[in-house]
Amino acid sequence: MNDQNFRLGAILMTATSFVFAMQDGISRHLASEYNVYMVVMIRYWFFAVFVMTVASRKAGGIRAATKTHFPVIQVFRGVLLATEICVMVTAFTLLGLVESHAVFACYPLLIAALSGPVLGEKVGWRRWTAIGIGFVGILIILEPGYRVFSPEALVPLIAALMFALYGLLTRYVARKDRSAVSFFWTGVSGAVVMTGVGIFHWEPMVPRDWGWMAVLCCTAAGAHWLMIRALEVAEASAIQPFAYLQLVFATALGMAVFGEVLEPNVAIGALIVVGAGLFTLWRARIKAPKPE
Repeated sequence: MNDQNFRLGAILMTATSFVFAMQDGISRHLASEYNVYMVVMIRYWFFAVFVMTVASRKAGGIRAATKTHFPVIQVFRGVLLATEICVMVTAFTLLGLVESHAVFACYPLLIAALSGPVLGEKVGWRRWTAIGIGFVGILIILEPGYRVFSPEALVPLIAALMFALYGLLTRYVARKDRSAVSFFWTGVSGAVVMTGVGIFHWEPMVPRDWGWMAVLCCTAAGAHWLMIRALEVAEASAIQPFAYLQLVFATALGMAVFGEVLEPNVAIGALIVVGAGLFTLWRARIKAPKPE
């Protein structure tokens, strides 16, 4: 990978993080006014159309995108991601963007911790140490003895665990399935399950919020398109650290638009979590087999 590709990939991943943060802010607004399942369902309708459009333009079209070696796991991945989005959007309404993203930032640590039992990968003592330090940061954010046992404080942690499992399963199916296949199944299976749940929670929406819903759908598709482009031009392990900028953008949005406050314990804990996460990403990159 040359420097030009890395710079372009870093710019695209930074843009992806920014758009995802804006999407989270819109989700927070809509979910505070309407049922979470309905909001996520409409978002997935648009997402399903987007992935089918992308698949139809690839070699082999939609038929090729449906051919998977892991049909059960692919469906489970899609359902898992849709459920994780519902949980995380709920966290936004309970805790706000700042604290939710501070806790959610631990997902790379969870991926590292679970990569052994799920993928059979070896995790050395350095990464285990980083994982332990990262979870000290989570305890600082959750304030032990005060909020650690609060259900609201655990919601984004559950979302992070679900997203980590989704990421590991994505790596597992990538052993035989193309990324286009995984992308297709993620959107379609998620749309099916969210329609089955969300249609029973339909609520009338005012015209202004339909406008916000349209922006939400466009940002969701736009962010995924940017991420696809970023991964096309640069190695995932090289540009993954830029995904942490979503925490910065979401925190700024929460404070500027929703009047949230960045508490000292949240800031300190988030720095520890991000630092530990960056270390695990670095260790995973240097331990990865080098292409011949």
